Amino acid sequence: MGRLDGKVALITGGARGMGKSHARHFVAEGARVVIGDVLDDKGTAVADGLGCVYVHHDVTSEADWTAAIRATLDAYGKIDVLVNNAGILRHGPIAEMDPAEFRRVLDVNLVGCWLGVHFAAPPMIAAGGGSIVNVSSIEGFAGAAGLSAYSASKFGVRGITRSAAQELGPSGIRVNSVHPGGVMTSMAISAAEHLTGVDPAAFLKSLPIARFAEPIEISRLVAFLASDESSYTTGAEFLADGGLLAGPGY
Repeated sequence: MGRLDGKVALITGGARGMGKSHARHFVAEGARVVIGDVLDDKGTAVADGLGCVYVHHDVTSEADWTAAIRATLDAYGKIDVLVNNAGILRHGPIAEMDPAEFRRVLDVNLVGCWLGVHFAAPPMIAAGGGSIVNVSSIEGFAGAAGLSAYSASKFGVRGITRSAAQELGPSGIRVNSVHPGGVMTSMAISAAEHLTGVDPAAFLKSLPIARFAEPIEISRLVAFLASDESSYTTGAEFLADGGLLAGPGY
């Protein structure tokens, strides 16, 4: 028996990184999964390997959201879980960043999350409930130089999560956010490469859990929030950062 037996989940950004890990773990836990992404070749390969459904899905597109929800309902008749995982990261000091790049990050990470809640809520309400997991970041709690756009978007995800939890709780829909720290994905590695004045070894040594996370460690938390085991949990924020934000390591 898996903790997600009988659940139908739509996972955005599922072609690689954490999204791919979420999809793999959800299937292992018994869920039927629809993977959405703009990386069609990679997404199709992941879906084929897992026995999932793949749909081309730009999370900034209302039409694509409509199509992704429809594909989920057509394939499985319902949607129990939405994992708003898709996201992008851009680096640059505020004084130098192209405003169009700033808007692009907000459009994908923040507006895309809002659209997910907007389009997934009606079929969940009709079915009597569900779970929405919004993937934010530790950058939703503490900013970093060069990551103003990313941090702004991830702070915003916290607000969407709390508001949605208030609005949708009476309909049986729980909404929570997950805030990973350093995870061994291409996005995290890219972020680390752009840090200046930081000794990576010293940084890791300062953490209570002195390493980056493996994607599966985040996926287990996402699966818990998607499952009935978290039935009294909504509007909550879950850090998975190795203790980074617990305080200074000295």
